[in-house]
Amino acid sequence: MDIAKALAEIDRLCAGPFPAEHTWTDTGSAGPGHRTAALATGDDFWEDDGSRREEAADQYACYRDGLAERLTEHWGPPQEFSLYSVCVRTVEGEEVPEPWGSLSGHVPDVQLWRAPGTGRWIALGVSQHDKELPFQLLAVATDVDPP
Repeated sequence: MDIAKALAEIDRLCAGPFPAEHTWTDTGSAGPGHRTAALATGDDFWEDDGSRREEAADQYACYRDGLAERLTEHWGPPQEFSLYSVCVRTVEGEEVPEPWGSLSGHVPDVQLWRAPGTGRWIALGVSQHDKELPFQLLAVATDVDPP
């Protein structure tokens, strides 16, 4: 993962208005009040005995932590925010605002900052939609407060 490119992408997420309707961009999804970008995406695990998956999980945690160190230099320490209860509430039928509702289905927790001067939350987390699918390092910018 290229940290300079990831930081530039996070700056891009923080700038400009959010789209009025849900759309896909070259790096992820966007909608009213939020943008998400995949900063890094790994390989799938369809033919893995579990060892590659465990190694990839560690690698993506390192990517997240390395990038978080750089963001901490700019914005101070992050809040650690578990999305477990958000996921449970979503599964039970509660309408949770986006991007938090959908994010909680594949990202267990995020590191969270409030970007100075923008009023936007920046979340950084590791996603895996299913055990056979690739890990992704995601960055989310949103003006929707965490639930």
